[in-house]
Amino acid sequence: MAYTTIKKPSDYFNTKLYTGDDVDGRAITGVGFQPDFSWVKARSSAFSHYIIDAIRYDSGASKYLKLDSSSSAADETPSGAGWISTLNSDGYVCKNGTSNTNNCNENGVTYVAWNWLASNTTASNTDGSITSTVSANTTSGFSIVSYTGNGTAGATIGHGLGSAPSMIIAKRRSGVENWAVYHSSIGASKYINLDTTTAEQSSTSRWNGTEPTSSVFSVNTHGSVNGSGDTYIAYCFAEKQGYSKMGSYTGNGNDDGTFVYTGFKPAWIMIKRTDDVSEWNIYDVKRNPFNLTNLELEANTSDAEANVGEREIDILSNGFKMRGTSTFTNVSGGSYIYMAFAEQPLVGDNPATAR
Repeated sequence: MAYTTIKKPSDYFNTKLYTGDDVDGRAITGVGFQPDFSWVKARSSAFSHYIIDAIRYDSGASKYLKLDSSSSAADETPSGAGWISTLNSDGYVCKNGTSNTNNCNENGVTYVAWNWLASNTTASNTDGSITSTVSANTTSGFSIVSYTGNGTAGATIGHGLGSAPSMIIAKRRSGVENWAVYHSSIGASKYINLDTTTAEQSSTSRWNGTEPTSSVFSVNTHGSVNGSGDTYIAYCFAEKQGYSKMGSYTGNGNDDGTFVYTGFKPAWIMIKRTDDVSEWNIYDVKRNPFNLTNLELEANTSDAEANVGEREIDILSNGFKMRGTSTFTNVSGGSYIYMAFAEQPLVGDNPATAR
């Protein structure tokens, strides 16, 4: 059996770097596919994380989400800060706002856009007790799921992946709620928020204490995942050998830090401490092509990119290794979760190379 069915990870996930120019209708190209999910963040300025996906996308209205603030993270329509008006075959188009273009194309501001491919189509899914609308890529293990809550404990929602997701990020679209995260390493009897620094919380109020299956994930009655009549979006990720990994590790508090095996050279990594408060730390090889990898963005804040010495890591051909002693990434005995996507598989037609 082949080590991985994904020989070229950039066909399914790719990072695009660019500098804003304030040109109305600017096309951002070079993604390599039509993105179904684009996550855009200003690197050199403290602008919010801007999220657009193909299910919520509406040409001319293009509703978006802000990742780093629950108070403003309901579906928003184009405003003074600009917006993505088109998802096209190789990227997206930025439109100017009435006052600025902070979201994706402010003049002179550097940006990073992380892009995922789902199916470029949508389908109704009736696998769960709640009917969902799904754009799913079973090869790469990524799906976008839209649904309306019914307020019933134990409700199930079809995700379309054909394998159990290891991480789910869900957001109430119709009102203010935190971004609720399920991660297989902490289980369905706990949850953690993507837009805060809080540690994991022991509660079945989100994921109902029921692990996802190959066809559905379960929710309880909390407003962040299943308020009656509320609308939701969920981003679901299943592990695929040689392409993606969602796991955990324990810090050792040493500059010769914990090594985390992924089975591929990561292109993108997000890390969160779960047993105490910490940021959600994001690294990628486009912004930081050489080790030490120390240019970090935080999913839960609008902060600009920073060089954070005590959170340094090495990105290697088969995983990543802690090189700092920060409580956020490698405190002795600390518990951490991560999600990672590949630049190159460890073996295959395009083997990983050293950095």
